[in-house]
Amino acid sequence: MIKPRWLTVRPPTGVKYQALQKSLSDHGLNTVCQSANCPNVGECWSRGTATFMIMGSVCSRNCRFCAVKKGRIGEPLDASEPERIAAAVENIGLKHVILTSVDRDDLIDGGAVHVANCIRAIKDLNMNITIEALIPDFQGDIRSLEKIVMVSPDIIAHNIETTEEFQTLARDKRAGYRLSLEVLKYIKQMSSSIYTKSSLMLGLGETEEMILRTMHDLKNAGVDIITLGQYLRPTKYQMEVKEYLHPEHFAYYKRKAQDMGFLLVVSGPLVRSSYMPIPSTEPVANSI
Repeated sequence: MIKPRWLTVRPPTGVKYQALQKSLSDHGLNTVCQSANCPNVGECWSRGTATFMIMGSVCSRNCRFCAVKKGRIGEPLDASEPERIAAAVENIGLKHVILTSVDRDDLIDGGAVHVANCIRAIKDLNMNITIEALIPDFQGDIRSLEKIVMVSPDIIAHNIETTEEFQTLARDKRAGYRLSLEVLKYIKQMSSSIYTKSSLMLGLGETEEMILRTMHDLKNAGVDIITLGQYLRPTKYQMEVKEYLHPEHFAYYKRKAQDMGFLLVVSGPLVRSSYMPIPSTEPVANSI
């Protein structure tokens, strides 16, 4: 399927982009911005936002939309990673940091302590830096979720990824629609002051009814922020795109989500789950 013109972006450039790229290399760190070939990398990096991939490069889940390396056992956790991330954040002068990770079902706590240590290291450096933790489901383990909540990131995100009807097609069998909703609900119950966030990728064949129902379910789970973007097939080994939605469709779903009362809505063909930082105190929505 040929990509439409609205999915074409210019290669990232600029002094800020080059400085961040060098600092990441110097500190031996990985970002999803680079590894996932994110179309927004130039924009985000130029405004002082980056998404770090932590806990190694091997994921214990086998989701069919993702090109990350898969394996039953992940790489050993690097105890120096929190400090190296904090050093890079300081060196680059980032304003908003997103921490995401592979799934680590091979670890007793799913890696929750390591994620919390990374958040804590950045907060110890500068409390004015906003932090988003894009977390796995931790198999629904409340103790693991509590470890993340206790270090108070500004946003805790967990992606439901797709509608209920396409979960088994897109996600690993250990993930699940209801499990993801429960995780998001638990987080909001533990701390009403932390923003919760989730993301939907469109273009797998879902109908308008399916999408609207999913947004309603996310709102009922207490989610504050929602992002909607076009699924783009990373390589020929991942599942195919069934439809490229026109930007007008994303504008339509943005209006629908606003009407449901989400605090912030980010919707567009090139939007990715880590796109856009903290919402303002005004209940308005933004998009690219």
